[in-house]
Amino acid sequence: MKIADDVATRTTCVRRGVGAVVVKDKRILTTGYNGPPAGISHCTHETCVRERLKVPSGERHELCRGLHAEQNAIIQAALHGVSINGATIYVTHQPCSICTKMLINSGIRTIVFREAYADALAAEMIDEAGVELIRYSPRSS
Repeated sequence: MKIADDVATRTTCVRRGVGAVVVKDKRILTTGYNGPPAGISHCTHETCVRERLKVPSGERHELCRGLHAEQNAIIQAALHGVSINGATIYVTHQPCSICTKMLINSGIRTIVFREAYADALAAEMIDEAGVELIRYSPRSS
């Protein structure tokens, strides 16, 4: 999860920094953080559609210039020809329903997250698809 936290520091999102790391057989396959597509200017308080329209967190995902960390991790796998089928994704925040659908179809079998995100549809789909969902808690020293 520490690596997902480090990846999240790359975000330009003005609302929330999210990082994702896809791992299989103890090897990092891809990473992703939330932000706009390549070649698109970074987000600022002035350019954030969600800020301007006062869209609450968890609603109207299409009203955003950025991609989610999970989406960018999947895209990186596709760009570089890396199969993530059967892999685990470590994400700083629990995936939304859009990312959940993408993770299910990409073959991710386990989702490990730290921060909860209230999305009943995502939880329902994860359960129905048989994807393992694990709430991360650091080991006690």
